Amino acid sequence: MADKDGCVMLKPDRDVGIVGYGAYVPRYRLPATEPDRIWMGGRGGAPIKEKSVPGPDEDVVTMSVEAARNALDRAGGIDPTLIRAVWVGSESHPYAVKPTSTIVAESIGATPHTQAADWEFACKAGTEALQAAIGFVGSGMAQYAMVVGMDTAQARPGDALEYTAGAGGAAYLVGPAAEALAVFEGSFSYVTDTPDFWRRAHQHYPSHGGRFTGEPAYFRHSLGAARGLMDALGAQPGDYAYAVFHQPNVKFPRKAAKQLGFKADQIRVGLLADEIGNTYAGSSLIGLSAVLDVAALGDRVLLVSYGSGAGSDAFSLRVTEAILSRQRLAPMTQDYIARCTEIDYGMYVRFVGKLTL
Repeated sequence: MADKDGCVMLKPDRDVGIVGYGAYVPRYRLPATEPDRIWMGGRGGAPIKEKSVPGPDEDVVTMSVEAARNALDRAGGIDPTLIRAVWVGSESHPYAVKPTSTIVAESIGATPHTQAADWEFACKAGTEALQAAIGFVGSGMAQYAMVVGMDTAQARPGDALEYTAGAGGAAYLVGPAAEALAVFEGSFSYVTDTPDFWRRAHQHYPSHGGRFTGEPAYFRHSLGAARGLMDALGAQPGDYAYAVFHQPNVKFPRKAAKQLGFKADQIRVGLLADEIGNTYAGSSLIGLSAVLDVAALGDRVLLVSYGSGAGSDAFSLRVTEAILSRQRLAPMTQDYIARCTEIDYGMYVRFVGKLTL
């Protein structure tokens, strides 16, 4: 489907939507003042309040299983053997050769008659899989598809990323619109080759282009995808109750929203970076889960992801009446954020394996 300027919006032949969703955030939090204390002597300032840290027994698999089970609970009793795809988007899969998705599929009871795959596209690996799931279900090839965006984001000791690289994410069960608590109105992608963030094989920590990661990377792609989708739909910022953007920090999504014409209240619920940091592949998706936790019938939601390398996916959703009976069938996103245990830098180093014996 194209608008008058030829912009192509992605929309399946039959309407599909989110049948169930669920989030997960580890309980441990590292205050941003801790890396500042260690590396800057307390003089550098902190871009966020704190970030989530995986426990020593947590990784992308365990967190994805938790989120996927929450999504199934919110789906209201869907038989997991009807799920024809389980896709996990992440840039911190625990195995280089062995899929995360098969473990998740087995754990939620979706095996053996299902498709499984791991997805990668930096921070938009989750929405990349979500777009594919919309097409998979929308084409009639599957009744349901499970998508997870989850990360235990890494950061080089002392690097700026160490202040914000958090852990967590969300899962979404995509299915027929008649069963959905939010229906997809359309999606739009904006992709270029922009080397703003990378990690070569066998390197433990990523590298980045500093300020280059904002402009032209984050802003060019996020604004391009959002504007392309709204133009194709004939929508305006005022048509949406909520907008969710990828949140590598607090400043970027606020600036992007303002440039598009959104007000602070429209992005407040989905902006979680100050409390849990940048959850990378889970960043925009966990913001959406927080919005769905409080959304009401008829609310429209704009979701915009960003992945370094670079690209953005934008989605427009309309909330249905089914949301009212399903929001409390699983833990709310804020429930996970509220169960907070602060740790110091030493414990953080131990938990995430920065010390090697």
